[in-house]
Amino acid sequence: VHLVESGGGSVQTGGSLRLSCAVSGYASSTYSMAWFRQAPGKEREGVASIYSELRPRYADSVKGRFTISQDSAKKTLYLQMNSLKPEDTATYLCAASPSLWAPSIRGADFAYWGQGTQVTVSS
Repeated sequence: VHLVESGGGSVQTGGSLRLSCAVSGYASSTYSMAWFRQAPGKEREGVASIYSELRPRYADSVKGRFTISQDSAKKTLYLQMNSLKPEDTATYLCAASPSLWAPSIRGADFAYWGQGTQVTVSS
């Protein structure tokens, strides 16, 4: 199982970015997938999660601004981030769980992790 994130960068407040997570080694549509983020000196935070056709879960801090989606044919997970704020600055990581059949933003539920991509939002 291999997860590789991309799409991070530097934007100004109010800008947008779309993160991608390329999945290999298994069928991503059968796994629960999620995005997490970690800022320096802070604990890792669950951002959004998706599983099959169930309603995605989002952290309260990103509801209405971020959208998680996946393309099973391309085996890619996405995170569309709009109306970005300086407090969204962090390393964003994707994660996968083969034994979870629901969306979750709890880190302990996930067995596989990518290396992360940096997102920096300036004011």
